[in-house]
Amino acid sequence: MASPYTDKLEAWLRAHSNAADSTAMAAYMQNQFPFLGIRNPERVALTKQFWKENGFPKGAEGVRVAEELWQLPEREFAYTAMLLLIQLRKEAERERIEVLERMVATQSWWDSVDTIADHLIGFQLQKYPDLIPAYVEKWLASGNMWLQRTAILFQLKYKQRTDVPLLFSSIRRMADSNEFFIRKAIGWALREYSKTDAAAVQAFVAETELSPLSVREALKVIQRKEAREREK
Repeated sequence: MASPYTDKLEAWLRAHSNAADSTAMAAYMQNQFPFLGIRNPERVALTKQFWKENGFPKGAEGVRVAEELWQLPEREFAYTAMLLLIQLRKEAERERIEVLERMVATQSWWDSVDTIADHLIGFQLQKYPDLIPAYVEKWLASGNMWLQRTAILFQLKYKQRTDVPLLFSSIRRMADSNEFFIRKAIGWALREYSKTDAAAVQAFVAETELSPLSVREALKVIQRKEAREREK
């Protein structure tokens, strides 16, 4: 049974559903989930208006509301849950990682997994770095594509603080995956780190057997920079 706060927030968002937009939004996500038809700017504005009028759920209550929203079928509720948890991430206890892990592994698609990996798990593991070895190993060994993608992507914003040996070893372990979302994640992670250390990424790509997709994505920033230099 959901909390009264969650019930009220659910009703508020449902009251603003748009059937005309819901079909197109679901199609864009390959019909993985139904949608209310509330586009992102409007949904964020509606959620903030709700918080202003009804108060913002903090601490354990906020986490409970997020988990309850996560169980609802329409995708806007998952987006709202993530927005709520991003607001709460600075005060998160160590155990929050378990909630985030469950969210990656359920209702899974790139739109939720990438937000959680980058904005929530990345932040959480930077706050509690001693959790990194055990959780990354667990995710890589899980056989769950979305947890594996998270293990590769959680350092996207770490820049100079990136654990490069961990990033490269994680990619090597997943390099033979045939999954599009894993190959894409490998390229994305390398591309982001190339903005910090292009030479390291070039050397890694040269010495590691990666899919053409991963290589293409990994070298995009480097190749654009080289092209600009040639044009000078």
